[in-house]
Amino acid sequence: MRREIQNLNMIDVILMPVRQLGHISIEFIRGLGKSVIFLFRAILLAFIPPYKLYRVIKQIRFMGVNSTFIVILTGIFTGMVLGIQGYYSLNKFAAESLLGPIVALSLIRELGPVLSGIMITARAGSALSAEIGIMRITEQIDALEMMALNPIRYLVVPNILAGIIVFPILSAFFALIGIFGGYLVGVEMLGLSYGSYFGEMRNMVTIQDISVGFYKSISFGIIVTWVCCFKGYFTGYGAEGVSKSTTEAVVVSCVLILVWDYFMASFFF
Repeated sequence: MRREIQNLNMIDVILMPVRQLGHISIEFIRGLGKSVIFLFRAILLAFIPPYKLYRVIKQIRFMGVNSTFIVILTGIFTGMVLGIQGYYSLNKFAAESLLGPIVALSLIRELGPVLSGIMITARAGSALSAEIGIMRITEQIDALEMMALNPIRYLVVPNILAGIIVFPILSAFFALIGIFGGYLVGVEMLGLSYGSYFGEMRNMVTIQDISVGFYKSISFGIIVTWVCCFKGYFTGYGAEGVSKSTTEAVVVSCVLILVWDYFMASFFF
């Protein structure tokens, strides 16, 4: 009898990692389903009046106007780095005239949407998650429900709509300023001709490349606002819960931006 009990204990010990893995998988799938339903509810409410235009404009100012400086600052130095590294690499193949297209395509298709999205997430996404999280722990969201106001319509939908508008605009600013930064390095500092830099860029950059960056920035706007609002809406109670949800919102948003960028790059390749 004692040996049978020992055997059962051994089996439990062996199967414990499998049980923990199953528990983690179930919790992950449950959380994923909860977040997807949250997004679908927000999208559905976005097409049903009344519309919160004032809050949309307010969030455009919060996410867009207030993030312009950091996006421009990041963009110009990104373009300058691309100009230096691109010139160094192309100089080995005597192809310095291709510096303009390389800088432009890198910024328009990839770095513009991705880096501007990460910058907006760091500056506005974290604040957005913390704001909604504080409203949750101070029972302001419960008060909205008591007043017969839909919290998702009031808090989430304006942020998603603002993200769809703001992210493409700031991505375009990022790419434009980055191209100018590449010009400063390639033309003004390294001596590349003005015509070579912009002439080859005009020949090689197509409307399809611009469309790829545009679609990416829109999808990143939806992802960031969705994740940040979701993490704040379902935050844990107390200061620890808000800080945890804010950290998770920023980390998950940045990771999803990079993962989704890969899939979109593969689709539009």
